[in-house]
Amino acid sequence: MAATLVPSLLEVLVLISLVSTCISSKPTNKIKSLNVIKELNRKGKYIGLITVTSTEENAFFATGAFRPHSKHPFVDLAGRRFLVGKVNGKKATYVRCGVGMVNAAATTQLLLDHFHLKGIVHFGIAGNVNNSMFIGDVTIPKQFADTGLWDWLNPNATWDPSSYVAELDFDNYNEPHFNGSNNLLGHLGYGTEQFFSESGDPNTPQPLLWAQVSEDWLQVAATNLEGIELEQCVNSSLCLPEKPKLVVGLSGSTANMFVDNAAYRDFLYQNFNVSSADMESSAVVMTSLSNGLPVIVIRGLSDLAGRQSGENAYATFGSLAARNTAKAVVQFINHIYECSTSI
Repeated sequence: MAATLVPSLLEVLVLISLVSTCISSKPTNKIKSLNVIKELNRKGKYIGLITVTSTEENAFFATGAFRPHSKHPFVDLAGRRFLVGKVNGKKATYVRCGVGMVNAAATTQLLLDHFHLKGIVHFGIAGNVNNSMFIGDVTIPKQFADTGLWDWLNPNATWDPSSYVAELDFDNYNEPHFNGSNNLLGHLGYGTEQFFSESGDPNTPQPLLWAQVSEDWLQVAATNLEGIELEQCVNSSLCLPEKPKLVVGLSGSTANMFVDNAAYRDFLYQNFNVSSADMESSAVVMTSLSNGLPVIVIRGLSDLAGRQSGENAYATFGSLAARNTAKAVVQFINHIYECSTSI
């Protein structure tokens, strides 16, 4: 019979210590963060600020309006850093969510679950889908559609067009058009979101095409921000041909894709009448609305979403669009606090 190996007491204690360290180190950090947030929440409610990329983040902090909390300037949760402070004296919590709708929704829910909030201001840059708008302009849409929610239909099957809010037929994009032959990619049928909310029955979603921002906040923006002075130049040697403007009340599209295609850009405008295309906004808006919290979106137009000839202008004008967006965000926060009925 083989001898049984019995670990010594010292070996057992070392093993238990190692396992305990691996299991408990990260939860301990989370508990510390939650305790800090609990302390911060005793001081009152915050405006939640969510942006996407470092370009947008840098532009916002370059305004100098944000001042970090003296004792707890940040807390870390779920791999994200939430910065705590004030924007021109108004309490705010800022976080960069990262690209895409999953990141946007997850970050929004984290913010909502842990901080006492007055509402959420989501901001960043976007592609321009409307020929009456220009690079450098800032749009504050009234509503967003998730234009990435579609069925890729079998070209040999029958389907009911009334089941979809829009249809993209790949046959229309054959080049050259020859003998009426079918494109094997077939059709895309665009559908609606399933919207869950605190005001509805549990587990009973409602179909939703347009996620609308908060009407009161939109009115504050329309009253106070239209006509705001925006920057026209990237630097002393590179300027836009026209002075940028801020427009309130258009529509925007969101999907997990970067639009840099003229044909698809035109499809979005013609079928959804949207003026901007981004990858996060509808997720932030839907998550906020599901939790019954006010929300608004401010986006600067950085490129033409494929209408240009040559390279996309994002790399050239993205920083300018971000600066104009940041200026509008700071001004909006100043005015929203003046309208006590809106927060």
